[in-house]
Amino acid sequence: MKGRLILENGLVFEGKVFGYIEQSVGEVVFNTSMTGYQEILTDPSYYGQMVVMTYPMIGNYGLNLDDLESDGGKVRGLIIKEPAKLPNNFRCEMTLEGYLRQHKIIGFKGIDTRHLTKVIRDKGVMKGIITTEELTQEQIKKEIGKFSNLEAVSIVSTKNTYEMPCNKKEVVAKIGMIDYGIKRNIIRSFHEKGCDLTVFPWDVTAKEVLEHNIDGIFLSNGPGDPAQLKEVVEEIKKMIGKKPIVGICLGHQLLAIALGGSTMKLKFGHRGANHPVKDLEKNKIFITSQNHGYVVDKIPEGVDVTQINLNDNSIEGMKDYKNKIASVQYHPEASPGPKDSKYIFDDFIKLIKEA
Repeated sequence: MKGRLILENGLVFEGKVFGYIEQSVGEVVFNTSMTGYQEILTDPSYYGQMVVMTYPMIGNYGLNLDDLESDGGKVRGLIIKEPAKLPNNFRCEMTLEGYLRQHKIIGFKGIDTRHLTKVIRDKGVMKGIITTEELTQEQIKKEIGKFSNLEAVSIVSTKNTYEMPCNKKEVVAKIGMIDYGIKRNIIRSFHEKGCDLTVFPWDVTAKEVLEHNIDGIFLSNGPGDPAQLKEVVEEIKKMIGKKPIVGICLGHQLLAIALGGSTMKLKFGHRGANHPVKDLEKNKIFITSQNHGYVVDKIPEGVDVTQINLNDNSIEGMKDYKNKIASVQYHPEASPGPKDSKYIFDDFIKLIKEA
């Protein structure tokens, strides 16, 4: 079926819709990964966004039930050049189009996604509409104006506190995880290291967290602007110095704000599986998987920058040795993708055990 992608700057792309056919509005971003579309579709950090895949064919190995990063699709739309008609992989359990239909995600295909990516790179991320209808300028303006992603974290977070033991004979640490949109592979990674987990909702109070028998606190990834989560930041401040705290992505940004730093929105974000990051402590360069539209731009007083992005020198990691705090901007758990940065989980656990 014919459809159109209409960007808020007025640019229109003519293509075809597939998957779940219903008009959708979201923030249009791009991802340069060659694989991992299943993880992207189900990553809560993408809530409210339409993802453009720069790799030309998507869906060639299908999807399975083991590699989902959450309980369902989180993106507002998937924009690709060409879908694979016959996925071929021994783990394939469903097709890309079947998954989109099941989880009510509209797909858009048949355009030059690299040209669209260049537009986003040059103009910056912007809102867009995928539709099969002929919309007037007034209707386009109204639909785009209605879109808001301010409640994203509250939507993707767990609603209740729950326990997730690692089922290993020797428990290395007990960690309280605050879920702002956590990916399942972060939970798997801590379990592999022998950690018992207690998972809290995004709006949990510091008092409730500290009442639990935990050795450290983990702040998860998630969608949206960290500067909008003022009440969350206030609760994090109350936990600083009480327990070791580690964070990934949004958790890293929230920690920076709580310690007195600040964040900014990137022009088009970092989204892909090939971002070079230098670990200043180890004096080594690692290839990382990333998904964020915001970064820490002002480092808090008394905090050291531990990692930098070699593409744009943005801050990718920090440590507060006094308060036993460490965090990274990228995703060390990401799979498929580079596994160079798996050591981050060992560093996190070492920090918690030392305290």
